[in-house]
Amino acid sequence: MDQSRAPVIEAIDAHRRGAHLSFLPPGHKQGRGVDDRTLAVLGRDAFEADVIMMSGLDDRAMRHEVLAEAEQLMAQAVDADRAFFSTCGSSLSVKSAMLAVAGPGERLLVSRNAHKSVVAGLIISGVEPVWVHPRWDADQHVAHPPEPDDVRAAFDRAPDAKGMLLITPTDYGTCGDIAGTASVCHAHGVPLIVDEAWGAHLPFHPDLPAWAMDAGADLCVTSVHKMGCGFEQGSVYHQRGDLVDVDVLAARADLLNTTSPSALIYAGLDGWRRHMVHHGRALLDRTLRLAHQTRATIADLPGIRVLGPPELVGPGRSVDHDPLKTVLDLDGLGPSGYQANEWLRAHEHVDVGVSDHRRIAAQFTVADDQDTADRLVRALRSLADHAGDLPAAPPIDLPAPGDLELEQAMLPRDAFFGPAEQIPASRAPGRICAETVSPYPPGVPALLPGEVITRPVIDYLRSGVAAGMYLPDPADHRLETVRVVSGSARR
Repeated sequence: MDQSRAPVIEAIDAHRRGAHLSFLPPGHKQGRGVDDRTLAVLGRDAFEADVIMMSGLDDRAMRHEVLAEAEQLMAQAVDADRAFFSTCGSSLSVKSAMLAVAGPGERLLVSRNAHKSVVAGLIISGVEPVWVHPRWDADQHVAHPPEPDDVRAAFDRAPDAKGMLLITPTDYGTCGDIAGTASVCHAHGVPLIVDEAWGAHLPFHPDLPAWAMDAGADLCVTSVHKMGCGFEQGSVYHQRGDLVDVDVLAARADLLNTTSPSALIYAGLDGWRRHMVHHGRALLDRTLRLAHQTRATIADLPGIRVLGPPELVGPGRSVDHDPLKTVLDLDGLGPSGYQANEWLRAHEHVDVGVSDHRRIAAQFTVADDQDTADRLVRALRSLADHAGDLPAAPPIDLPAPGDLELEQAMLPRDAFFGPAEQIPASRAPGRICAETVSPYPPGVPALLPGEVITRPVIDYLRSGVAAGMYLPDPADHRLETVRVVSGSARR
């Protein structure tokens, strides 16, 4: 195929040049109905490009196959058999992948460091999770993807499992052994799904961690808006091989997909693929050098420790680390990651991603250059200079590794939709949780529906909230109360 093509972008351009007059959605009609105050901020071009797909960018029966051709080009570019665009983020893509492999009452191996969207997929589908617990580094307080031996042991417990869902890279850039895990799954005749939301850039440079399709995965989910250059919500899921029925995948994705997709998001995916095919290697060469140099400069700042392969890769940890994820340990500086995040935003207008009780993380992409890297360094130097003005990091009751492995007493679906009550957190241990409780970011649930609540996890979450942890999903964001299954006392 001609990788210089960008069918969605070309269709938007043709629609604009053709001076089409629309009497169907979107109602703003390419910006003509939008007030000047809105246009002054968003620009008219964004609205002119917001065109419906059917009877807009394509004809009534989608005969020009604008979207289909764009997806085929994406698949070819990253060595997949099929690619599917999503305008609802990887939160929807991962649900589609799960539903294509397992259905209600069937079992699926799932890495327990899964994103809350995976838990939502379990609730919606009625799939029974068989948890494969991550490797916990008690020194760095980081959870790494499970290893193939962990997956093999899980299949021993659940030989009828329909497949495995592995999360790699993590929000901290740590990577699991995709090839080894795929080999274990294939020995059982079932597919491996990889939630590679943070890995859209991986196919385009050999010095980056393994790309799931190259490493033997059968389904892979990527968020182009994270490490690529797509719009927010731009996601692609890829399929390869014959262990996942493509027709089943498409049909089950259709249950969740919007019937009003955004051409802007599709165009962002389309244009990013073309850009990376033509220039990705050179762009990532430059970005990798920039990230390496910046990490070395940050390492000289007092109180800030840059975490990389020496700390994150090795036996019992991860098999690789994405060097474009710059993880900074502030334990020697004083403030928590929560405090540092807010200070950097308020005083330096620099926004960072993951922040926890002792770390922050900054991601580099092909959009960065020496100016943005220098500004990050200046902001961190200023943070180090003013660290004494910030209060010491509040203590958090971190549970021991085994305390994070909770009993799954009910299906997530049954616990979530069943009778429930809101009780004081002090009375929650021993009860079955009826809601998802996820420190965000990264959005990995510490508690999920159907798990038996324990005192160490409650203490961890409540002390975390007091220290600045954000819990967006429980009914009580302060976690003074917890939603539990009615009559679920466990002793």
